[in-house]
Amino acid sequence: MARALYIHWPFCLKKCPYCDFNSHVRDGVDHAQWQHALLTELRHEAAVAGGEPLASVFFGGGTPSLMPPALVAALLAEAERLWGFAPGIEITLEANPSSVEADRFAALAGAGINRVSLGLQALDDAALRFLGRLHGVAEGLAALEVAQRHFARVSFDLIYARPDQTPQQWEAELRRALGFGTGHLSLYQLTIEPGTRFATLVREGRFVPLDDDLAADLYTLTGALTEDHGLPPYEISNHARPGEESRHNLAYWRYQDYAGIGPGAHGRRGGCATVRHRKPENWLAAVAAQGHGLAEERPLPGPEQAAEALLMGLRLVEGIDLGALSDRFGLARDALVDAARLGFYADQGLVWSRAGRIGVTAAGLPLLDGLLAELVSTELVAS
Repeated sequence: MARALYIHWPFCLKKCPYCDFNSHVRDGVDHAQWQHALLTELRHEAAVAGGEPLASVFFGGGTPSLMPPALVAALLAEAERLWGFAPGIEITLEANPSSVEADRFAALAGAGINRVSLGLQALDDAALRFLGRLHGVAEGLAALEVAQRHFARVSFDLIYARPDQTPQQWEAELRRALGFGTGHLSLYQLTIEPGTRFATLVREGRFVPLDDDLAADLYTLTGALTEDHGLPPYEISNHARPGEESRHNLAYWRYQDYAGIGPGAHGRRGGCATVRHRKPENWLAAVAAQGHGLAEERPLPGPEQAAEALLMGLRLVEGIDLGALSDRFGLARDALVDAARLGFYADQGLVWSRAGRIGVTAAGLPLLDGLLAELVSTELVAS
């Protein structure tokens, strides 16, 4: 039964190279049509994944901060009617730090949003241009100030390990970020993914990615500084004041059920993976025809769920309870994790194992992808 709800809004009013692949620029949107379709999806999901009050709702996607506040309020009112809200529910909205969106923050707070996640990405104008962002530092910080005035909880993200970035430069930028007093920061290393604009630029020789060892040094510096300022890491890229961790993202990392609605939204519920139609028009047509926009609803075998749970849970500083995972999926512990490799990497100080839990140490987190490939049982991955 889902205790978290993800609502995907696919539209952008400005073309931005960092919109996700589902985003579409539109001159106008029929909000009444979209409200009807999203409410229809809510009712479908509640019928199959209800039963417990929601602990979190997350509005993400293209530019959800440009959703009409009345639409946000209508969706939240229906979600509360269908599921009920747990005490202290977290209701998050993703937002770009533009003046256009900041002007809507008061109304969105009035609609029920109590947490905002801002995509600042850098506190340097040249870096923002390199990253392809449309805002500058001044506009971004003005949006942050407005957000802190209207929302109980505010998070923002930064990207580091940029080309030629030095430890001194990143330390100054991060100290400045910590000085704004938010309770949560998402701090991501720049990665070069195949098929992206950055991959093309690297191939063309237009920039050279930061050396892996230097990037690892910046990761260590990041953890030390955030810890000193009372925002310790709780996940490989996320840092929070105790009690201000993202409850919604914790649902993903702890492999709890969550319902996803809207074009391209993914979900996990009742041992099934759900995927909505990506193209808005196709999603609307599916909702009209069948009462939901599902393109796929696939039962996941126990070993596949266990592998996903391990891959997600080992990102967390708290690690994974192997006994609970074994009981949940009916698999022996040795079928979950390669015990010999676990012991080897524990001796190297890269992983830990105690009281039935395992996790990755601070020294091991920069090597997480490689460690996951080593630790998760090959039989589990192959099954």
